[in-house]
Amino acid sequence: MRLIQRRGIFWLLLAAAGLALQSPAVPAQGQIHIHRGADGTRLFTDRRIMGPDYTYIGTYGRPTASHACQGITPRILAERARPYANTVRDFANQYGVDPELVHAVITVESCFDRHAVSRVGAQGLMQLMPATARELGVRDSFDATQNIRGGIRYLQQMLQRFDQDTTLALAAYNAGPGAVQRHQGVPPFRETQNYIVRVMDHYQRLSDAGGASR
Repeated sequence: MRLIQRRGIFWLLLAAAGLALQSPAVPAQGQIHIHRGADGTRLFTDRRIMGPDYTYIGTYGRPTASHACQGITPRILAERARPYANTVRDFANQYGVDPELVHAVITVESCFDRHAVSRVGAQGLMQLMPATARELGVRDSFDATQNIRGGIRYLQQMLQRFDQDTTLALAAYNAGPGAVQRHQGVPPFRETQNYIVRVMDHYQRLSDAGGASR
Protein backbone atom coordinates (compact mmCIF):
# COMPACT_ATOMS: atom_id res chain seq x y z
CA MET A 1 0.00 0.00 0.00
CA ARG A 2 1.19 3.49 -0.84
CA LEU A 3 0.64 5.10 2.54
CA ILE A 4 0.92 8.79 3.22
CA GLN A 5 3.95 10.43 1.64
CA ARG A 6 5.72 13.71 2.39
CA ARG A 7 4.87 13.42 6.07
CA GLY A 8 6.86 16.53 6.91
CA ILE A 9 4.67 18.68 4.70
CA PHE A 10 1.54 16.95 5.99
CA TRP A 11 2.29 17.66 9.62
CA LEU A 12 3.27 21.24 8.79
CA LEU A 13 -0.11 21.70 7.14
CA LEU A 14 -1.78 19.96 10.06
CA ALA A 15 -0.30 22.47 12.48
CA ALA A 16 -1.35 25.37 10.26
CA ALA A 17 -4.90 24.13 9.82
CA GLY A 18 -5.62 23.87 13.52
CA LEU A 19 -9.20 22.87 14.14
CA ALA A 20 -9.89 21.93 10.51
CA LEU A 21 -9.49 18.25 11.36
CA GLN A 22 -12.43 18.33 13.70
CA SER A 23 -14.90 18.71 10.85
CA PRO A 24 -16.54 15.37 9.96
CA ALA A 25 -15.80 15.54 6.26
CA VAL A 26 -14.82 17.37 3.57
CA PRO A 27 -11.25 18.42 -8.86
CA ALA A 28 -11.91 20.86 -8.55
CA GLN A 29 -9.55 20.27 -10.87
CA GLY A 30 -8.51 23.81 -11.50
CA GLN A 31 -8.17 27.17 -9.89
CA ILE A 32 -11.23 29.15 -8.90
CA HIS A 33 -11.13 32.87 -9.66
CA ILE A 34 -13.41 35.33 -7.94
CA HIS A 35 -14.46 38.50 -9.75
CA ARG A 36 -16.57 41.36 -8.48
CA GLY A 37 -18.82 43.10 -10.97
CA ALA A 38 -19.57 46.81 -11.03
CA ASP A 39 -22.79 46.13 -9.10
CA GLY A 40 -20.92 44.21 -6.42
CA THR A 41 -22.03 40.78 -7.61
CA ARG A 42 -19.40 38.08 -7.15
CA LEU A 43 -18.73 35.61 -9.95
CA PHE A 44 -16.95 32.30 -9.37
CA THR A 45 -15.28 30.84 -12.43
CA ASP A 46 -12.35 28.69 -13.50
CA ARG A 47 -11.33 31.40 -15.98
CA ARG A 48 -9.49 34.61 -15.14
CA ILE A 49 -11.73 37.25 -16.67
CA MET A 50 -10.13 40.61 -17.28
CA GLY A 51 -12.10 43.62 -18.41
CA PRO A 52 -13.62 46.95 -17.37
CA ASP A 53 -16.62 45.30 -15.72
CA TYR A 54 -14.61 43.09 -13.39
CA THR A 55 -12.17 43.51 -10.56
CA TYR A 56 -9.98 40.48 -10.04
CA ILE A 57 -10.02 39.50 -6.36
CA GLY A 58 -8.03 36.33 -6.04
CA THR A 59 -7.43 32.65 -6.69
CA TYR A 60 -8.28 29.97 -4.20
CA GLY A 61 -8.42 26.23 -3.86
CA ARG A 62 -11.82 24.90 -4.84
CA PRO A 63 -14.32 24.73 -1.97
CA THR A 64 -15.96 21.35 -1.49
CA ALA A 65 -19.68 20.68 -1.05
CA SER A 66 -19.45 21.10 2.71
CA HIS A 67 -23.21 21.51 3.03
CA ALA A 68 -23.55 17.84 2.08
CA CYS A 69 -21.74 16.95 5.31
CA GLN A 70 -23.77 19.05 7.71
CA GLY A 71 -25.15 16.95 10.54
CA ILE A 72 -23.58 13.75 9.22
CA THR A 73 -22.63 11.26 11.92
CA PRO A 74 -20.08 8.46 11.41
CA ARG A 75 -22.96 5.96 11.24
CA ILE A 76 -24.78 7.91 8.52
CA LEU A 77 -21.52 8.39 6.63
CA ALA A 78 -20.86 4.64 6.71
CA GLU A 79 -24.37 3.94 5.45
CA ARG A 80 -23.90 6.40 2.61
CA ALA A 81 -20.54 4.92 1.64
CA ARG A 82 -21.60 1.27 1.69
CA PRO A 83 -23.40 1.18 -1.70
CA TYR A 84 -20.31 2.54 -3.45
CA ALA A 85 -17.64 0.38 -1.81
CA ASN A 86 -17.38 -2.14 -4.65
CA THR A 87 -17.36 0.56 -7.34
CA VAL A 88 -14.60 2.46 -5.54
CA ARG A 89 -12.56 -0.70 -5.07
CA ASP A 90 -12.96 -1.87 -8.68
CA PHE A 91 -12.03 1.44 -10.33
CA ALA A 92 -9.27 2.12 -7.81
CA ASN A 93 -7.72 -1.25 -8.61
CA GLN A 94 -8.17 -0.61 -12.34
CA TYR A 95 -6.32 2.70 -12.18
CA GLY A 96 -3.79 1.70 -9.53
CA VAL A 97 -5.00 4.08 -6.82
CA ASP A 98 -5.36 3.11 -3.16
CA PRO A 99 -9.13 2.58 -2.51
CA GLU A 100 -8.70 4.06 0.96
CA LEU A 101 -7.36 7.27 -0.54
CA VAL A 102 -10.37 7.45 -2.85
CA HIS A 103 -12.69 6.82 0.09
CA ALA A 104 -11.02 9.67 1.98
CA VAL A 105 -11.34 12.04 -0.98
CA ILE A 106 -15.05 11.30 -1.42
CA THR A 107 -15.63 11.74 2.31
CA VAL A 108 -14.12 15.21 2.24
CA GLU A 109 -15.58 16.20 -1.12
CA SER A 110 -19.22 15.20 -0.62
CA CYS A 111 -19.73 12.84 2.35
CA PHE A 112 -20.87 10.31 -0.26
CA ASP A 113 -23.79 12.46 -1.42
CA ARG A 114 -24.02 11.78 -5.15
CA HIS A 115 -26.31 14.79 -5.62
CA ALA A 116 -23.88 17.22 -3.97
CA VAL A 117 -23.10 20.51 -5.73
CA SER A 118 -20.57 22.98 -4.35
CA ARG A 119 -21.04 26.73 -4.47
CA VAL A 120 -18.73 26.93 -7.49
CA GLY A 121 -20.50 24.18 -9.44
CA ALA A 122 -18.47 21.04 -8.70
CA GLN A 123 -20.74 18.03 -8.90
CA GLY A 124 -21.32 14.56 -7.53
CA LEU A 125 -19.43 12.24 -5.23
CA MET A 126 -15.93 13.33 -6.26
CA GLN A 127 -16.97 16.91 -7.03
CA LEU A 128 -15.99 17.18 -10.67
CA MET A 129 -16.12 20.56 -12.32
CA PRO A 130 -18.16 20.37 -15.56
CA ALA A 131 -15.19 21.09 -17.85
CA THR A 132 -13.06 18.47 -16.13
CA ALA A 133 -15.89 15.95 -16.28
CA ARG A 134 -16.14 16.43 -20.03
CA GLU A 135 -12.40 15.92 -20.45
CA LEU A 136 -12.68 12.67 -18.49
CA GLY A 137 -15.58 11.40 -20.56
CA VAL A 138 -18.11 11.81 -17.76
CA ARG A 139 -21.47 12.67 -19.30
CA ASP A 140 -23.47 12.71 -16.09
CA SER A 141 -21.60 13.73 -12.94
CA PHE A 142 -24.58 12.71 -10.82
CA ASP A 143 -24.29 9.15 -12.04
CA ALA A 144 -22.25 7.58 -9.24
CA THR A 145 -20.39 5.08 -11.43
CA GLN A 146 -19.36 7.68 -14.00
CA ASN A 147 -18.37 10.17 -11.32
CA ILE A 148 -16.25 7.69 -9.37
CA ARG A 149 -14.54 6.43 -12.50
CA GLY A 150 -13.77 9.95 -13.68
CA GLY A 151 -12.62 11.17 -10.27
CA ILE A 152 -10.32 8.19 -9.74
CA ARG A 153 -8.90 8.58 -13.22
CA TYR A 154 -8.17 12.25 -12.54
CA LEU A 155 -6.60 11.42 -9.18
CA GLN A 156 -4.43 8.83 -10.94
CA GLN A 157 -3.33 11.47 -13.44
CA MET A 158 -2.34 13.82 -10.62
CA LEU A 159 -0.41 11.04 -8.83
CA GLN A 160 1.46 10.24 -12.02
CA ARG A 161 2.14 13.90 -12.75
CA PHE A 162 3.64 14.47 -9.31
CA ASP A 163 5.62 11.24 -9.05
CA GLN A 164 3.16 9.43 -6.75
CA ASP A 165 3.40 12.21 -4.17
CA THR A 166 0.05 11.97 -2.39
CA THR A 167 0.22 15.44 -0.85
CA LEU A 168 0.94 17.18 -4.14
CA ALA A 169 -1.63 15.06 -5.98
CA LEU A 170 -4.30 16.14 -3.51
CA ALA A 171 -3.21 19.76 -3.83
CA ALA A 172 -3.56 19.44 -7.61
CA TYR A 173 -6.95 17.75 -7.29
CA ASN A 174 -8.19 20.72 -5.27
CA ALA A 175 -6.39 23.71 -6.76
CA GLY A 176 -5.22 22.45 -10.13
CA PRO A 177 -1.85 21.08 -11.26
CA GLY A 178 -0.83 24.45 -12.65
CA ALA A 179 -1.05 26.02 -9.21
CA VAL A 180 1.13 23.28 -7.73
CA GLN A 181 3.73 23.75 -10.42
CA ARG A 182 3.76 27.54 -10.15
CA HIS A 183 4.25 27.41 -6.39
CA GLN A 184 6.64 24.46 -6.63
CA GLY A 185 4.64 22.64 -3.99
CA VAL A 186 1.41 23.05 -2.07
CA PRO A 187 -0.16 26.41 -3.04
CA PRO A 188 -0.61 28.98 -0.25
CA PHE A 189 -4.40 28.70 -0.40
CA ARG A 190 -6.06 28.03 2.95
CA GLU A 191 -8.83 26.06 1.22
CA THR A 192 -6.27 23.74 -0.36
CA GLN A 193 -4.12 23.37 2.74
CA ASN A 194 -7.14 22.50 4.89
CA TYR A 195 -8.34 20.12 2.19
CA ILE A 196 -5.09 18.18 2.23
CA VAL A 197 -5.11 17.93 6.02
CA ARG A 198 -8.66 16.65 6.09
CA VAL A 199 -8.18 14.06 3.34
CA MET A 200 -4.92 12.83 4.83
CA ASP A 201 -6.50 12.57 8.26
CA HIS A 202 -9.32 10.39 6.91
CA TYR A 203 -6.81 8.39 4.88
CA GLN A 204 -4.69 7.74 7.96
CA ARG A 205 -7.74 6.71 9.98
CA LEU A 206 -8.87 4.28 7.29
CA SER A 207 -5.38 2.84 6.98
CA ASP A 208 -5.11 2.41 10.74
CA ALA A 209 -8.52 0.74 10.84
CA GLY A 210 -7.63 -1.68 8.08
CA GLY A 211 -9.57 0.02 5.28
CA ALA A 212 -13.20 0.78 4.68
CA SER A 213 -13.45 -0.94 1.30
CA ARG A 214 -11.76 -4.26 1.95
